[in-house]
Amino acid sequence: MWLAVIAGLVLRLVFGFGYWVGKPLTHDEREYLLLANNLVEGRGFSYPVAAPGEPEPERFGRAPLYPLFLAAVTGPTGLDALTAIRLAQSLVGALGVWLVALVASRVAGPRAGLIAAWTAAVYPPLVWTPAYVFSETLYMAVALGHVLVAGRVLGESGGWSGGWRWPLWCGVVGGLAALTRPAHLFFILLLGLWLLTKRRLRDAVLIAVGALLVIAPWTARNLREYGRVVLIASEGGITFWTGNHPLSPGEGDMAANPAIKRDNQRLRAAHKGLSPEQLEPVYYREAMQAIAHDPVWWVGLLARKAFYTWIPIGPSYTLHSMRYLAAALVSYGLLLATGLAGALIVVRARRWPTALGLLLASAVLVCVVFLPQERFRIPVIDPALIVFAASGLVLLRPQAADLDFQTCA
Repeated sequence: MWLAVIAGLVLRLVFGFGYWVGKPLTHDEREYLLLANNLVEGRGFSYPVAAPGEPEPERFGRAPLYPLFLAAVTGPTGLDALTAIRLAQSLVGALGVWLVALVASRVAGPRAGLIAAWTAAVYPPLVWTPAYVFSETLYMAVALGHVLVAGRVLGESGGWSGGWRWPLWCGVVGGLAALTRPAHLFFILLLGLWLLTKRRLRDAVLIAVGALLVIAPWTARNLREYGRVVLIASEGGITFWTGNHPLSPGEGDMAANPAIKRDNQRLRAAHKGLSPEQLEPVYYREAMQAIAHDPVWWVGLLARKAFYTWIPIGPSYTLHSMRYLAAALVSYGLLLATGLAGALIVVRARRWPTALGLLLASAVLVCVVFLPQERFRIPVIDPALIVFAASGLVLLRPQAADLDFQTCA
């Protein structure tokens, strides 16, 4: 397994420093770097102010943990920012390989963990993601860590004795994941609801308290900064509006849907001078009006988003080069087939990992409610499919799997 982790690290370093060099940065990458640079220079969590006479560029509200991570790895090292980030994210990506292996080991034993580790180490989308200045690599590691802690609370590893520390710690880790990507709140909500169905009110409350201990200080900061309640970040408004727009094909952001981007310029012009935080309720309100105007259309849109969540043939994929597209589609297509087959085997063997299943359900729910996109899929759905594929392969031999599972436990 450790050889797999080392191989995963090497592959990520080779891609980041040997291939993905001198490439242009996307809008999101530039914004993350601006926030990190302001943090390093002591100007706080804010974007630079436009010079007098220059138009104010479009900005998006961001969750704080990833820019803080970037500031931590770029500030004290003295290295070039992109060099430091790719090095740090390659290490975090290798940690993700180990975490995938741990989750698979809990499902079907050490052999499943070993298979999952090597699959995660060489799986192309997980190899190249650390080279980009995106939050996916960090979020995947924190989210899988939360799955492992939540599994303890749910008794999946047999190590929880009914105390209060593990549920509280589960909430704290969940809060950190939500501060990395606010969509993780869906997982915290589903986990709490699951516990309530099992009549474990105390544990659900402790998880909520742990999450609030982490998130509430940032919410209080936002209230002071913006004069309105912004739980974590205002990016949800524009994402919800984009994914539920009458012109949406059911997949992709504004970069893949120019007509929606033009309509966004119309909306921003009608509310000129408003900050991303002030625009958030405007986006939600306009999207809800469109849904109320034609609910039948919206139900069809939800069905298309559910389809594109699993089948990567939407407009955003056409923005990539043919080399990238071929590698992504072939690797994901093979993983999807083996992962779904493995999930069926896991269910039949009664080894279903509730915590991982709830994380997977939350990711699908986010894609259906907001919008499906490759970046939303890779850090949750792909690792879950790796776990199911590896576990299903091992569970095809039940007696050997039982021995491995008992040894692991």
